Order: sequence, then structure tokens, then C-alpha cells
Amino acid sequence: MPHVPINFDARFAGFSEQWSPRVVAELNDYQFKIARIQGDFVWHRHEDTDEAFIVLDGAMSIEFRDGRVELAAGEMYVVPRGVEHRPVAEHECRILLVEPRGVVNTGDAGGGYTAPNDVWA
Repeated sequence: MPHVPINFDARFAGFSEQWSPRVVAELNDYQFKIARIQGDFVWHRHEDTDEAFIVLDGAMSIEFRDGRVELAAGEMYVVPRGVEHRPVAEHECRILLVEPRGVVNTGDAGGGYTAPNDVWA
């Protein structure tokens, strides 16, 4: 098995779609997903799991029904399970998500932004 690091810049160069996370690695039962985001996502929640947002480049907000958190490059935030939220980015932002294998990115909302959870080679 070759020992090759995952290069985020190279992986981001492989796609341009917004709100379409790509699984770049798995660790035990967790997936690491990179995504390009811009604009407003759908309001949703994940009843059974927390969700970690790590900003690699740019800036974003995570809106809640009772407030919001602002994130810049080098910052992260963990949305607790069951909390309704909506990621938002005024300009393109590159993020890393960490969540259990099989978590649907749109949570309980479903819809056109729902992405597959396949590992992206």
C-alpha cells in the first residue's frame, strides 16, 4: 500500500461544484469530506450525530434559529446533534467536514443538495 498524503489543494482542483461534499478519507467509522460552499444551504438537522465544520480557506457562517457563529480559515465549530442549522458563505469557502460514515449532508431536509457518501478516489 503506498503511503501518500491527501493534498487538499489537489483534491479541490478536481471539482468545482458548490455544496457537493467529496469523501477524501475514512477513519474507523468517520468520513472526512471536503466541500466548496457559497450562498445559503438548506435548514436541516442531524438527529443522531454531531457535525464538525473546519474552514480551510475563506469564511462562512453557521446560522441557528437563535443566532449564528462566524468562522474564518483555521477555525472550526461542532454543531451538536439535533440542532437545526444552515451553513452560509457570501464568497466561496473551502471546508472540511468530519462526520460518521453515511451521514446525509442535508440531514432531515433532503432535496437537490443531497450528495452521495462514496469515497472519492
